[in-house]
Amino acid sequence: MKNKFLIALFSFFVLSSTMIASEHTTSSHEASAKHEKKEYKSKTIGELAVSFWQTTGLNALLNPNDTEMTDEPNPDNARKMTHFEQSLGRIIMIIIVFILFYLAVAKNFEPLLLIPIAFGGLLANIPLAHMGGPHGMLGIIYNMGIANEFFPLLIFMGVGAMTDFGPLLANPKTALLGGAAQFGIFGSLVGAVMIGFDLQTASAISIIGGADGPTSIFIANRLAPEMLGVIAVAAYSYMALVPVIQPPIMRALTTKEERLIKMPTLRKVNKIEKLFFPLVILMLSILVLPESTPLIGAFAFGNFAKETGVVDRLSDTMQNSLINIVTIFLGLGVGSKLAADKFLVLETLGIMVIGLLAFSAGTAAGVLMAKVMNKYSKTPINPLIGAAGVSAVPMAARVVNKVGMDEDKKNVLLMHAMGPNVAGVIGSAVAAGVLLSIFK
Repeated sequence: MKNKFLIALFSFFVLSSTMIASEHTTSSHEASAKHEKKEYKSKTIGELAVSFWQTTGLNALLNPNDTEMTDEPNPDNARKMTHFEQSLGRIIMIIIVFILFYLAVAKNFEPLLLIPIAFGGLLANIPLAHMGGPHGMLGIIYNMGIANEFFPLLIFMGVGAMTDFGPLLANPKTALLGGAAQFGIFGSLVGAVMIGFDLQTASAISIIGGADGPTSIFIANRLAPEMLGVIAVAAYSYMALVPVIQPPIMRALTTKEERLIKMPTLRKVNKIEKLFFPLVILMLSILVLPESTPLIGAFAFGNFAKETGVVDRLSDTMQNSLINIVTIFLGLGVGSKLAADKFLVLETLGIMVIGLLAFSAGTAAGVLMAKVMNKYSKTPINPLIGAAGVSAVPMAARVVNKVGMDEDKKNVLLMHAMGPNVAGVIGSAVAAGVLLSIFK
């Protein structure tokens, strides 16, 4: 009986496989018939040269096409490109891209961000290649993790695994500096409304003021998906340009004596404090602001895995392989929005200006708050660390340390600056949760 059953099962499998193969062959023949090779028409050498010239990028730049459409990850959003966007606009954007390459390579301004973003911008401005379309490499990357908020959560997970809450726990009052720097978010909200954006779109734009790329993508996808590309480009541009924007503001608002202030060594934080802190943050967000839990949850998970000390393989992966891979994809995806037809428009340039002013205001607010705290604190506080209250972690903390060491090479502020820097990450996620809750 067992043998008969096996024979019947085998016969059924063979028959099914044959039928599937037959259907596949038939469909293949039908597909081949639909895509029959066009009949070749002989051409002269001159005609072949003309055909080749018409397919070159140089011809596309010099002779714009009235029917050329924009490259969009979602083809429903495509529109006809203007002659400026097809020619001079692309040339301008390629020049901007090479400036970004120079800043990344020669000046070492956050190359991990700038190089993928700039290269994505270069690919997006190649004529005729359609790299940013739904079937192009950049379009696939954009749909794969930016349009659906997946990459920002993975970035937050990696940042959590890389974060040490020790400096914040050792000096909790520096959390006020992280809060003060979020002034840039609400400043940009007002600015966006003043130039004509509705309140919901302005709320999505406002996160740029915190220089928090992942949070900007997350909230833009919820509140203003049509502005997602522009907001992502603005947020990551200012994150990458922190070493350019912040130092002049920090020096303008502080005296040499203030920049020379040395802060006392931080107390040692025990492991139990570090272990429970991410769980406390997550529980508070669950109880008070559930809208923030996707970001806070990913951040807390990464940090908790690191602090337990029992899943080093997972923690190391999040800190290194995972965040590096996602940074590559995220940078290329954001760079795809540096195409001339998306970047060189009045709306985009307006958002870039708002972001710059808001980020500058956030930096200034942090420094000024630190000056006030230093005046009334029993222990000295170097006002420079207030600039680290923005969410660009750990770039802002490194910039604070560099500006401090420019005045005194022995004055190391890095660990002191990490307190407000980490608080700024949490603060921007909370601000995003508040804005999402308002429009729920």
